[in-house]
Amino acid sequence: MTDTTQTRPGAALTQAFHTLSVATRGPGLTEVTGEVGRWLAQTAAADGLLTLFIRHTSASLLIQENADPDVHVDLVNALARLAPKDQPYVHDVEGPDDMPAHIKSALTATSLSIPVRSGCMVLGTWQGIYVVEHRDRPHRREVVLHYLGTRDGR
Repeated sequence: MTDTTQTRPGAALTQAFHTLSVATRGPGLTEVTGEVGRWLAQTAAADGLLTLFIRHTSASLLIQENADPDVHVDLVNALARLAPKDQPYVHDVEGPDDMPAHIKSALTATSLSIPVRSGCMVLGTWQGIYVVEHRDRPHRREVVLHYLGTRDGR
């Protein structure tokens, strides 16, 4: 079934930006769905598109399962198998976890696009938005949020 909602006549497209600072705890997924949703509400978002972009080359963004934490463990372990630390990488100035982190980031995503309808992200029932830390120690990561769409008239 196709839903064909149209922008109401006279509704202007607007945009808003925000940088979200995310403290990670080392390798793993840090959920940011709630923070992103709160920001959308503050911007009075109605219908449009939300883009998220992480400003790093050793961390990434994922939309992933938010119900069973075992999924996160398995994902981190799978990425570790794909880019192990014990390989003879040429780029090793920042430590043995740096080049594997770059590879993991290249295999995942540095940006996401999420539709927004009636001020809410159109995510599936079990989907959450995550910053994925690929380095061994905690970091502070920046995620740029950009909303392009209509506002709810506030």
